[in-house]
Amino acid sequence: MSEYIKQFKIQLASKVRGVTFQDRGANVTNVLVGGSVRAVVKDEGDYVVVTIDNKDFKYDKWYTKPQHLADTIAVYLSSKK
Repeated sequence: MSEYIKQFKIQLASKVRGVTFQDRGANVTNVLVGGSVRAVVKDEGDYVVVTIDNKDFKYDKWYTKPQHLADTIAVYLSSKK
């Protein structure tokens, strides 16, 4: 598992109650809330791709650190409760 994904998981778990993760490979993890997949996070080298509701959002890892991505996903998840 990539270091970016590891740090992202730690950050998001500390911000959102009840969030779990399902690793689908070395660089891919599912973000689950209540047992359902809410987002898929893929580490693609210089970029991280987040898929939510079949839409891809591509972030440059140079500017989007794991804690910033965790903040963004936390806001999304809190709006979907």
